[in-house]
Amino acid sequence: MISKPFDMGPKLTSAQRAVSPIRAGSRIYIGTGCAAPRSLLAALETMQPRPADLEFVSFLTSSALPQVGGASRTHYGHRVFFVGSEMRGLAASGQLDYVPISLEEVPRLLTSGRLPIDVALLQVSPPDARGFVSLGISVDLAPAILSVARTAIAEVNPAMPRTHGESLVHLDRFDALVKVDAPVAEYVHPKIGEIAERVARYIASIIDDGSTLQIGLGRVPNGALRYLKDRRDLGIHSDVITDGIVDLIEAGVVTGRRKSHRRDRVVASYCLGTRRLYDFIDDNPGFEFLPVDQVCHPREVSNQSRMVSITQAFAIDLTGQICVDQFEGEFYGGVSTQVGFMQGAARSQDGKPIVCLSSTTDDGASRIKPLLEAGDGVGIARSDVHYVITEYGIAYLFGKSIRERALALIEVAHPRWREELLKAAKKLRYVRADQYLASQVAYSVDRERTVTLKNGSKAMIRPARASDAGALQGLFHRLSDEDVYTRFFRRVRALSYQELQTLCNVNHETDVAFLAVIGPRENEKIIGSACYFLNPTNNLAEVAFMVAPEFQGAGLGTALQACLQEYAMSRNVRGFVFEILPRNTSMLRLAARAQGAVTTSRDEEVVHVTALFSDTGSSRSPLPNSKDAHARQLAA
Repeated sequence: MISKPFDMGPKLTSAQRAVSPIRAGSRIYIGTGCAAPRSLLAALETMQPRPADLEFVSFLTSSALPQVGGASRTHYGHRVFFVGSEMRGLAASGQLDYVPISLEEVPRLLTSGRLPIDVALLQVSPPDARGFVSLGISVDLAPAILSVARTAIAEVNPAMPRTHGESLVHLDRFDALVKVDAPVAEYVHPKIGEIAERVARYIASIIDDGSTLQIGLGRVPNGALRYLKDRRDLGIHSDVITDGIVDLIEAGVVTGRRKSHRRDRVVASYCLGTRRLYDFIDDNPGFEFLPVDQVCHPREVSNQSRMVSITQAFAIDLTGQICVDQFEGEFYGGVSTQVGFMQGAARSQDGKPIVCLSSTTDDGASRIKPLLEAGDGVGIARSDVHYVITEYGIAYLFGKSIRERALALIEVAHPRWREELLKAAKKLRYVRADQYLASQVAYSVDRERTVTLKNGSKAMIRPARASDAGALQGLFHRLSDEDVYTRFFRRVRALSYQELQTLCNVNHETDVAFLAVIGPRENEKIIGSACYFLNPTNNLAEVAFMVAPEFQGAGLGTALQACLQEYAMSRNVRGFVFEILPRNTSMLRLAARAQGAVTTSRDEEVVHVTALFSDTGSSRSPLPNSKDAHARQLAA
C-alpha cells in the first residue's frame, strides 16, 4: 500500500515570508555544516529593512554565508562554538564571538536559559506519511535547540537523506516550512601533502583490529583512513563522519562487529561529505545519528573498548599542553568534542587518545615549543594527553615525568629545532644538563617487526630512542650477575645514565640500537637489546646483546640479530664482529648463526667471531615481517 504524502498545509510558505516575523534583537540558531538552511539565511541577509542587532548562533557553518571576493560577508553578528574557515574573516570586523566550550555542555547551557534561542533555522527531509521529517545529516545540537527555541523554521529539501537514530521531528514542532529543491551542500577535504601523509601513516600504524574510531574534522585524521584497508572489524563512534568511511565499509574493514556498545552500527552526530556519502546513509539502519552530547560524553565514549580518538592540534609545549583553538593570537577551530573524546578514549579499555600535528608551521616555525606563547590557548590539559604524533614519530606522554615528556617530544620535533628545544629544556630544568640527542632523523616505524618466539609469545622489535634509557635500566637490573659479566666483561652493579644513553641514544648511522619489547605501546617492557658500533676504518660493526632471563632460549637473540643484520646490510656495512667470553656458549651459538661467511679465532680471554655479509651475495634474505616471523624464529 502506497502512503500518501503528508500535507504540510498552511505552514508552507516562501523563505522571505518565513523570516519576516523575526524581530530586532533576536538570537537565531543555524543548522550545522552542509545542513545549513541557505535560502533562509539569504532571505535574512537581503531583507529590507533589516532587523537590527540580530545574532546568529552556530556550531559549524560550511559555505552558508554570502561570499564577496572569496570572503564571507554578513550584516549580522555571529556567536560560534567553532571558528571554521568561513568564520575566521569576521573577527577583524568585530562580528565574531567565539564561545570556547565542549559541545557536550551546550545543551545544558541552552536549557539553563543562559543562552536563550529565539529562532531555530534548520534544513530537513520531506515528511513521511505520519508527518515526521528527518534532521538528516545534522542531528548534533538540533534536538537541544528545538527543545528551547521559541520559533522553529525549516527548509524542506527532498535531497536531504533520512537518517536513523534520534533524527525524527514532527512537523507540528515547526512554525513555518519552506520548500526547497536544491542539492545538499557538499564538502571535500583538501588533499594533504607529503608531511601530513607521514603523520597519517604513523596514526594508522597504532590502530589495531577491532578498534572503534572517532576521526574529527582534521585533514590529517581523515587522511589516516586510507591506510586502514588491511584492518579488520573496525567500528565508528564519532561526532562527524566523512566520505572516507564509505570506502572502509565497502572494503569490509568497518563492520562494527567488535564494538562493545551499539554493536554493528556506525554512530555519528553529523556528517560532512559528498552526495556519495549522503546516498549511502539515506534510510540506512547501519547508521545511528544521535545528539552530540550523547555521542561525545566521556562516559558514553568510554563504553567502547579499544576506543581511538584522533585530534589535530596547532601546537604543544614540552610539558604536553595542547593548543587546539587559538594559535598565535588568532582563534581557529574550537574545543568542540575533543576533550570529551580524549577523556573517554583514555578511560576505554585499551583505548588510545591521539593528538597529531605537523612538526612545523608553513613558514618553518616549530609547533613543538618550550612553552606555549601568548596567543596560544590551552585547549587540552597536559594531564589528559597520551599519544602525540608528528611526521617524525610517536611520543607517549601519559604518566610520564616532565623530563620524560620533554625528551620524547623533542625526539618527534623537526631536526632543525631539536638542539634549540633541548637547550631550552635544560634552561627550564626539564631535562638533565648532560642530556644530548644523537639522532636527527625520523623514527623508522617501517623498521618495527612483530615476531613470535619459541615459547609462543609475541614481541615487537623496534629502533631504540633516547627516551628508552629508564626502561633499559629496568632490563639491566633483571639480568643475573653472570649475564652482566658476559655482556660488559666486568662486574658492575649499575649503569650510569651516560652508559644507558650509549645503548639507546644513537645516531642510527654509525651507532645503531634495536629493542625487543612486549606489552602495549603505552606500557612497554623491554626484554632485549641489540646494538652495533661501526668502525669506519674497516666498515665492520661490533655487536652486543642483552636478553632478559625469562626470554633466554626463546629465540629472542636470533630475532634481534636478524633485525640488526638486516639494517646493517641495508646500509652497506661489511660485516659484524663479536667479542665473546669462551664460557658464553649461547652467544657463541648466536654468532655462529650470523648470515655470511663466519670465521672464528681465540686468544686466552676472548673468542673473536667475524661474519662478512659481502660473501653471502644473492643469498641474502630480508628479515621476515610479522606474517612469516614465526617460522623464521622457530627455525633459528
